[in-house]
Order: sequence, then C-alpha cells, then structure tokens
Amino acid sequence: MKFSGPLESQRLRLLLETAISREGRMWKVHMPKIQSNQDVGISPTQRDEVIQWLAKLKYQFHLYPETLALTVSLLDRFLATVKARPKYLNCIAISCFFLAAKTTEEDERIPVLKVLARDSFCGCSPAEIRRMEKIILDKLNWDLHTATPLDFLHIFHAVALSTRPQLLTSLPKVNPSQHMAILTKQLLHCLACYQLLQFKGSMLALAIVSLEVEKLIPDWLVLIIDLLQKAQMDSSQLIHCRELVAQHLSTLQPSLPPNSVYVYSPLKHTLVTCNRGAFKFQPSSVLGPAFSKGSSRPEVPIKGATVFYRRRPAPRGGYKQASAKRKVEEMEVDDFYDGIKRLYNEESAPEMVALESVGSVCATDASRQGGSVSPCPPLQPVSVM
Repeated sequence: MKFSGPLESQRLRLLLETAISREGRMWKVHMPKIQSNQDVGISPTQRDEVIQWLAKLKYQFHLYPETLALTVSLLDRFLATVKARPKYLNCIAISCFFLAAKTTEEDERIPVLKVLARDSFCGCSPAEIRRMEKIILDKLNWDLHTATPLDFLHIFHAVALSTRPQLLTSLPKVNPSQHMAILTKQLLHCLACYQLLQFKGSMLALAIVSLEVEKLIPDWLVLIIDLLQKAQMDSSQLIHCRELVAQHLSTLQPSLPPNSVYVYSPLKHTLVTCNRGAFKFQPSSVLGPAFSKGSSRPEVPIKGATVFYRRRPAPRGGYKQASAKRKVEEMEVDDFYDGIKRLYNEESAPEMVALESVGSVCATDASRQGGSVSPCPPLQPVSVM
C-alpha cells in the first residue's frame, strides 16, 4: 500500500467514514456487572478470562488477528443483547470464534468443527456449537460484518504514515508492517480488559495510536487532533481512554529474562571490636539470597555460612536472546507480522529482529547503574552491632 497522493488520502478518508458509520449502527455499551450470585450473570472477570482463552486458541489454530478481533466484537455484541449464564459462556465464545473464522479466514485455514470442539476443550459437542451459532446469528440479525477495533487501527496507522512519512525515522529497523504488528499485539491485549468496554473500538484504536505516536515525533498532538476531528470523537473521552490503556499496557511490558549467571565467591572478613570486648566477624559485602542458575527462585541459604554472590559480566555481544520468554514474544509479533505485511506489499521483507523499542520495568534502574542490568536488589551497607 502506498501512502502518497490525494487519491490515497481520499480512499483512507472514505474507509474511515464507512467504518465509523457501521460502528455507530451496531455498537452498544456493555459493561459486565459484578454479580453477588455467580450463576445469575457473567462477571467481568469471567468475560476477560474467556477472551484470554480465545487468544490462546488463535495461536493454537494459527489464525489471523482479525479473527480474534471479530470474535471479541461478536461476543460483546451478543452479551449486550442477551443475559447469559456463566455455564453457557464457553459455548457462546467458541461459537463466536467459529463464526469469525468462517467470516475472515480462507477456506483451507478454517478449522474443522469436530477438531475445534475436541482440541479446544470447550466442553461442547459440535451439535451444541451449531445450535448456539444459530442463536447468535438470530440475535445479531445475521450481520457479522462489524467494524472492529483492529479495522480502525489499520486505518489510523495508514493515515498517520501518509501525513507523517517521517514517523518511523526513530525506528530504523522497523518497517510499517512490523510497527503495525507491535500495535496489533497491544490492541489484542487491551481487548481482554472489561474497563475498556465503555469506549468504542475506534476510540480504543486511536488511544493506542496516540500513545505510540507520542513517543516517535514531537508534533504528535497535531496529528492526533487531526485524526480526532476526522473520526468525530470527543477529546475528553480520548484522554480518559488513553489513561486506562496506558495503565493496562504497563502489564504487557516484559520483565527481565532469568538468564543471569551468579558465581560463588568467598567473603573477606575483618575483625571489629564490640562494646563487650569480644571480636566479631564483619562481612565486606551485604548478604543476599542465593539464586540458582537459570531460575529466579531463591535458594535457602546455609545457616552459619558467610557467602555472597556476584554477577558474572556479560559477553561482548550482549545477552543471548535465547530465553524462552523472548522467543515467545518474537514468535507472537512475527505471527502478526506475517498476516500484516501483505497490506504493505512487504512479502519479501526480512524477518523481524528483536524489538528494541519495547522497554522493561528496570530500565531506569539500569541507567542509574551505568548501563548494567541486574534483577538483584541494590546492595545496602551492614551496620555493626
């Protein structure tokens, strides 16, 4: 997709207007209520948990992010129309998942219903899923083509790149489709947050784009105001949505991988005089819990032993990116990337490297320590008794 010329801008504007019109006709506010009796209605926690389960099914059956986004939209629309009991939630969710797969996926990628019912462990038979499908279609008036938050995310991202070609200048190793894959991962993470159901999908997508653009260009506010006017949204709602999205995305930041290596080293002791005239050992370093290699679980220290653990310096090439958590994150982003790069005519683009823009919760501590990164707490001096 090219982002130059008035024809492309006119096409993006038409797509945005069509999506907003479709969303305005179908969107309903649905906020799950906390029920005193769990058998009465579906609670917010149950709604978020079933969406997390659907996200795992998406990876298990190798489906596109558009399928999961449409699944969540169908599920929320149905729950806003019908007061369902929790015992039917799995059947409703897997039926919405199957409907979304038949709507967005190619025929060869649609899972067989018998296999889906068996491998998903939903507890429903294929006949029960078919009956639930008909109920969902009747309540939704057989109209499954709704504008999802992912649709708006694609449009807003394309408009931002068309008006600001220098948007990705600060990310030289990330092309537009890879950047879109990062935003898609953030959006799918936000879909499993019931607090964000009070906002339309267009508002949620614009909040994610605004948080990302704010980190990339200095005049981000002018771009967001322009998108806000084109989408005909309220600025106060956008501010509130941004705050909730930023708070929820903070849980998405990965922690440090447990790849630190600790080496045993004996302490040097010095004798100090106590007030009672006796001598006492004083360690030259603070005592701390011992960590086993490749694990963050502390081992029980041996009583009476005076040892401490120091960190082995990192190799010249930096830490190895072979940790399991890092590999899973790269696989997730690559999964989004494979489904998105066709939109930008990047079929021959190289595979995505490790994301340098994703920070960690210990970034500020690392900068204070002169660039060294360690999951250990800071050392404190030991006072002499």
